[in-house]
Amino acid sequence: MTESVITEFLGEERDAASRIIYYGVDGVRVLDRTGVTRRLYRFDPSSGTMTEVDPARQGTILRRFVFDRYGMLEETFSVGQPPRTFRYEAGGERIVVREGGDYGAVGKTFSFESTGVSETAFGREGSIERVYIFEPGGSGITIRKGGWYGAIERRLVCQRVDASVFREPEAFLQFLMFTDRSEQEKEAEIAGKVAEIRAEPASGRSRYAYPGVRHTMEDPDRESEIAPRSRIARQSLPTRGMTGDPAPGRRPGPDVSGIDFIPDADAPSHDAPRAPLARGGGGPVSFEERWQHVAAKRQEITPGRSARIPLDERFRSSRDEDRTLTKGRSADIPLEERFRPSREEKGEMSPGRSAEIPYEERRAIKRPPGDGAGK
Repeated sequence: MTESVITEFLGEERDAASRIIYYGVDGVRVLDRTGVTRRLYRFDPSSGTMTEVDPARQGTILRRFVFDRYGMLEETFSVGQPPRTFRYEAGGERIVVREGGDYGAVGKTFSFESTGVSETAFGREGSIERVYIFEPGGSGITIRKGGWYGAIERRLVCQRVDASVFREPEAFLQFLMFTDRSEQEKEAEIAGKVAEIRAEPASGRSRYAYPGVRHTMEDPDRESEIAPRSRIARQSLPTRGMTGDPAPGRRPGPDVSGIDFIPDADAPSHDAPRAPLARGGGGPVSFEERWQHVAAKRQEITPGRSARIPLDERFRSSRDEDRTLTKGRSADIPLEERFRPSREEKGEMSPGRSAEIPYEERRAIKRPPGDGAGK
């Protein structure tokens, strides 16, 4: 039987595949973008298991997945990685993932809906981490981050296999295991792209350079490629200082820019005699010249109007004011009269009503009922 091919693309890209997955009856092979086998899975239908082995040493078992009618158990053979259980709930409409076995904490849930499968992080009360959308016609599966309208994380294009077969809970668990991406694989993918960008091309030229034939300004075939307006401008303006003209003290070289340069029309010619530059407003000015300019415009400061008022007249108003403090109205009230109302208000304290009750009657009221002390 011919193997089915599942091509994986990252994000919106469809030019270069990030991984290629070969899916067959005997197992699954996962190849990276360079064609190297990174993962290898083997099926054993008789025992209901799927085993992940090391591609370099195929006798070494990395993980084993045991399927039964309740779900799947993931057995790890690496130190420090606890097993996980994937159990069916709600009649197979939901898969619950527990860390550390059947009684471990709920890590994720996968809910099967009409449009696809939603992956919820941090248990049943968490938020949607990603969704798996099955394209119409079974052409592929789109994985989005954050929800049904989130950004596209990956695209899986299926050939010689209908993508809808992975909607079944058991097949979806298989699909989930051989299509997941570990942190090491993500880092390796990023490192590979960075290395490609930083790599220098073999020819010593940038891959973004112009690949066509370059012409110099002296090339006669160049005239046929120049627009008429550009050619007239070049003929009417001086050509010294343009690209291809040698600078003073330098040897002439070919024009490798491939761009027509037209000098500024108002630029002075190099052959024109140079006149001495007149000193502008910002040129050096001697201190004597500056001081004479300032002294010519300086005016004497005239005294103000207040200088004509004598000092005695200025402070006369403040001296004439009577600054003696007057006594208040309360000073006319004798001290005896001031404190008389407070003394009259005080009276002798009268005994309260409780003083009229005899002491024996008070004790009789406080005795509890049934007390035989009074007999």
